[in-house]
Amino acid sequence: MIDINGMAHVILTVSQFEKAHRFYSALLPEFGMTKVNDGPDFLYHVGARTAIGIRRCDPGFEQERFEQYRVGLHHICLRAKTREDIDRTAELARSLGATIVRGPEERDWAPGYYYVLFEDPDGIRLEVNHVPGVGLLTDDATFGSADDYVRRDGKDIVGGS
Repeated sequence: MIDINGMAHVILTVSQFEKAHRFYSALLPEFGMTKVNDGPDFLYHVGARTAIGIRRCDPGFEQERFEQYRVGLHHICLRAKTREDIDRTAELARSLGATIVRGPEERDWAPGYYYVLFEDPDGIRLEVNHVPGVGLLTDDATFGSADDYVRRDGKDIVGGS
């Protein structure tokens, strides 16, 4: 078995680099992340056992906006240590002008699942959640409902992120 130790980094390609730069430069330090690169096309923060990079898209894509159900990234989720961190994240995201999609609220995706889901300036969805204990690795835990991930005619039937 290969011993994976978390996620090293995620790079998000954005069409509105200047807006994204301001947004992530304010958001990520509040998550305990330190800016280690700040170039004309790439912003990179490291900390909280991961790293997040923001990359300017190629000029041919500058008019595009994130579409959650296209091939590629659906959303990124970071784990917080407490429910209070979720509430603070929601307040911070609102103060930065993010669109709050859902939450803070509980869901049945894992025992004690509490989260907030919001969008960056390009509409890329970011989630921050808190799951106490070992979550889905608890012996009697269930992964929400099978209906949570059903889509018909481009629409979620029930729930979904």
